[in-house]
Amino acid sequence: MALTQNSFALTSHDMTPEQCRAARGWLDLSQKDLAEVAGVALSTVRDFEKGRRTPIANNLKAMQAALEARGIVFSPGSITGPGEFQLTESLDSTI
Repeated sequence: MALTQNSFALTSHDMTPEQCRAARGWLDLSQKDLAEVAGVALSTVRDFEKGRRTPIANNLKAMQAALEARGIVFSPGSITGPGEFQLTESLDSTI
């Protein structure tokens, strides 16, 4: 599936730390890999995924765009990846 810049440049949903971890796992990317392709510091990815801090807007967008360029689609409460698989956050914390 070929993606054009317009298919991932604008997004109405910012990814959550949990979605970032899941997307990286789906794509078999390390935190270091994501940092390199997004052009951000490794500590930015690490701290975001651990919930220590939210990156500045341009760094968060760069991280998200790097994942979206590889086929990940973010939406509130879920992500869809290559092959049309979807991960959805459970609304019931007892599951």
